[in-house]
Amino acid sequence: MGLFSFIKSAGSKIFGSKKETETVEETKTLQASALLNHVNKLGLAYKTITIEISGEKVKVLGEVETQEDADKIILAIGNVEGVESVDNFLRVVLPTPQAQFHTVVSGDNLSKIALKFYGSANKYPEIFEANKPMLSHPDKIYPGQVLRIPTQK
Repeated sequence: MGLFSFIKSAGSKIFGSKKETETVEETKTLQASALLNHVNKLGLAYKTITIEISGEKVKVLGEVETQEDADKIILAIGNVEGVESVDNFLRVVLPTPQAQFHTVVSGDNLSKIALKFYGSANKYPEIFEANKPMLSHPDKIYPGQVLRIPTQK
């Protein structure tokens, strides 16, 4: 649980443009629905989930089986253009230590990040696997994206 910050100008573009006739509440409902659809499209696991939006801040409530499931949901939502922060209120059934997170900067690649966190560039597949399905290929990362860095086994 906690508050996670993201770069609101980076990430997947899943929000449609606001119509002039939409009320603030309608916009919030549409955006929450788009985020839930995004989580579902990625096939992320949860028992229950509720997404609430207030401006550029998102609150996620519900229950997941593992900490990895919670981490991936938070990252999937936070790595959406227009989301500045995600307040995590997901209850984890089988708690384990939370992974570290890394915000990608220009010039980063998974090998550099693996070297920084694990001391070996060859451990980049661990980071790639920990961020599936949000990552489709090890070379498809971008500045501002937040990645999950699992603890070493």
